[in-house]
Amino acid sequence: MASFALGKYIPYKTPIHRMDPRVKVLGMIFLMVAVFFSYSTFSMTFSVMGAIALFIIVIMIISKTSFLKLLRSLKSLWFMIIFLLIIYVVVPKNDVTEMHVAFAIKGYNFYWESFLDAARILLRLVLMIGLSMVLTATTSPLDLTYALEWYMTPLKVIGFPAHIIAMTISLALRFIPTILEDVNRIMKAQTSRGVDFEHGGFGKKIKAIISLIIPLFVSAFIRSDELANAMECRGYDPNGKRTKYRKMHFKWSDALALVVVAAILGGCIYMKVINFDLFNILLGEGAVL
Repeated sequence: MASFALGKYIPYKTPIHRMDPRVKVLGMIFLMVAVFFSYSTFSMTFSVMGAIALFIIVIMIISKTSFLKLLRSLKSLWFMIIFLLIIYVVVPKNDVTEMHVAFAIKGYNFYWESFLDAARILLRLVLMIGLSMVLTATTSPLDLTYALEWYMTPLKVIGFPAHIIAMTISLALRFIPTILEDVNRIMKAQTSRGVDFEHGGFGKKIKAIISLIIPLFVSAFIRSDELANAMECRGYDPNGKRTKYRKMHFKWSDALALVVVAAILGGCIYMKVINFDLFNILLGEGAVL
């Protein structure tokens, strides 16, 4: 669990690190929206998602985000991945009369469309984690707080606590890796005391999990209390008028990056609206309307 990379800021000097955090947050939202589009055929859906995946890979290379950490993060989500795979394969969501049988086991049919649906969901999960890793690895918690607060500034007119919410979100992201490291440390400590997290019946596993959860909650409360005391000692007042040590400046490179990401989202929306299918066009059949 300590290998889970979401929330870890890595201070490199790359073009992605130097980008305005407001652009990075908005760009991540645009790309996540583009990832969730489905098209007229599976071939078109996977082609577009593959193109977005290549774009994200290029961003990860530029920002020096570790692919190995991405794979390790997915490894920690293996249970969710297997659960989604079983749900989509065993319980088809489409009309089975229009689906193609892949194979049958004791009279129960498994369909190609179910496997493709599961693959689409898994690919979306991988791309979302990759985007989140890029954002948190290239943006410091303080800059992320500023960006979120800037986007919520209009809500201050109705008394919305924009700064408090932004600070809460950034602290939550910051402490994700810390809590996961605590989980790993507590598991090793309890294992050395004879607690078995891998074997035994249901009752023993519940007891093992309780022996993990209780110290984790105690550790989390201690950390939160220490953080609150440290912020109070430094004179932090969430309701006070705050100044910023570093000002955010929107540069031409930020505008270019935002135009590129907006163009990707706009292209996905256009292909979705007209029901565009590249493979039919290549075959001379035109778009499916």
